[in-house]
Amino acid sequence: MAEQVLRTLMRTTDIVVTGLFSPAAVAAIGLADLYARLPLRIGLGLGGGAIALSSQDTGSGATANRDEAVTQAILVGALTGLPFVAFGLLAGEFAISVLGAPDRVAAMGGTYLAIIFVTAPARHVALIGARSLQGTGDTRTPMYVNVVSNLLNIGGTVALGLGLGPFPEWRIVGVGTATAVGNVFTAVALLLAMRTSWTAASFVRPRDWTITRQLLTVSAPRIAEGLAATVAEFPFNAILLSFGTSVNAAYQIGRRVYQQVTGPLSRGYNVAASVVVGQALGDGDPDRARFEGWATTALGLLTVGTIGVALFVAAEPLVRLFTSDARTARYAAEFARTYGVAAPFLVSYVVLAGSLQGGSDTKTPFLARTTGMFGFMVGFSWLFGVYLGYRVVAVYAGILLYYVWATAVVGAGFYWGGWAPRAAKMMAERGSTE
Repeated sequence: MAEQVLRTLMRTTDIVVTGLFSPAAVAAIGLADLYARLPLRIGLGLGGGAIALSSQDTGSGATANRDEAVTQAILVGALTGLPFVAFGLLAGEFAISVLGAPDRVAAMGGTYLAIIFVTAPARHVALIGARSLQGTGDTRTPMYVNVVSNLLNIGGTVALGLGLGPFPEWRIVGVGTATAVGNVFTAVALLLAMRTSWTAASFVRPRDWTITRQLLTVSAPRIAEGLAATVAEFPFNAILLSFGTSVNAAYQIGRRVYQQVTGPLSRGYNVAASVVVGQALGDGDPDRARFEGWATTALGLLTVGTIGVALFVAAEPLVRLFTSDARTARYAAEFARTYGVAAPFLVSYVVLAGSLQGGSDTKTPFLARTTGMFGFMVGFSWLFGVYLGYRVVAVYAGILLYYVWATAVVGAGFYWGGWAPRAAKMMAERGSTE
């Protein structure tokens, strides 16, 4: 959670700094971030496979299998980042313009995207390396590395974006450069930590195709889930743009406010649930694994649910930190309030999805998120907002319904699903149990 506070603060700083430029600049990095989520989703997906196998093999004491799974995940992640480098350099501005963005927004967004995508392989390595270590129970090493990286990123964004002191005023280029430097620093630091005796996990020569197959089997639905969610964001943002640039900018701001105040806890609980459920299964105790999943969900509801109430009440002054434009601020406050109401469902979904991931079930979260986003966030918002003319009010409802639906699906999967026997079978296949 401590790690995620600064990671989220870094992204919040990007919005605050670009908000000083113009609403168009906020919309530009918001739209570019849609594409930037593609390598993020792949990195998180492979990291999901790594954390599942790493936690289970740590619980069972099969350290050789764990190290091979970690090594293979990082190698695959570095290779899958390379196509994004070419895409960002060759098609960045075009990619933003096809979303219907004005020329000025497309130019700024394309420049930002090109800078971010150059370091996509490093971003993959950083995400997978952190989750591999977390699966062993070591959440401190990724925290140390990411705290330093994010502080450098935040400082670089402010200094290079605004041109403070001896630094040049690169504006949106400076914001992107700071993020790119942070990605490279995180990847290199984590690789060095794992190469030395600092961490329990280390690198080995990949040899076992069973581990490769299981890693990809667990990771594939997680990657597909993330990519589907990213794809859904494109028509969703097009819907918002049809109501005006200020509405799209307001969504970026409202979403950023909720992510800053609830994201660190939710993501922390997600990782914690994956680790404790996976290690309990590795130890041969499925009953404890179920208890850990439900208990972590209850803790999330108590904490994040309370924060959601505070977010609903304090939405207006919070969004004023990001913009002085009255129309943008009004819509941003409504988006923030929507996320405040959705907070209990959001955290329940995130924690239960993490619990299922610890049990090697990434298909149920994929189903929950994909059907929810396309069915409610996009479909409901378009039908009632655009076709029937209820406009932005329908978008608020679509967001809330998405999280209600996703929570119901993963809750049913965790309660009735056969994830525990499946995880035991996979551990036996790769020789992690006696």
